[in-house]
Amino acid sequence: MLASASPRRLELLRQAGFEFEIILSQVEEAHDASLTPEQLTLENARRKALAVSLTRPGSLVIGADTLVYVDGDPLAKPADMEEALCMVRRLSNRTHEVCTGVAFASDGSVARELHVITHVTFKPLTDDLIRAYHAKVNPLDKAGAYGIQECTDMLLDRMTGSFTNVVGLPVEEVTAALRELQR
Repeated sequence: MLASASPRRLELLRQAGFEFEIILSQVEEAHDASLTPEQLTLENARRKALAVSLTRPGSLVIGADTLVYVDGDPLAKPADMEEALCMVRRLSNRTHEVCTGVAFASDGSVARELHVITHVTFKPLTDDLIRAYHAKVNPLDKAGAYGIQECTDMLLDRMTGSFTNVVGLPVEEVTAALRELQR
């Protein structure tokens, strides 16, 4: 079970050879900026996985949360296009972190947790270029108002770490954890 509405996460898992049913968790996410990226994303992943695991006895449930961080501030999904423009403008010509927390739960208990951080550096971006990017890519359903998998050449200068983490799920680490949990 995948406690997420993200089509990107489901696609990443399918590409890795796993089949999952999506069940959207109805939990309130934490938004505590005093928590570290690892703590906040893991807290939200844990909440999602645990809530769904209670409704599906005997199933292994994956919960995940991805946030973009710049200057220690979390950037979630923008509320509107103006906020999306401001977010990407803030990331222009800078390095930021993308942190994903993942929790694996069964029967109301967390079996395993992990987090992955990727460092992403954007090119210098003008407002016109950001608007052109947003005309091609819907920023409103993406943390930090961008999707690294879409029109990457418009934004990306360089990246250190997991590409799939920036998409929304660190597949290599999740695959290793799933194999370990299935032993």
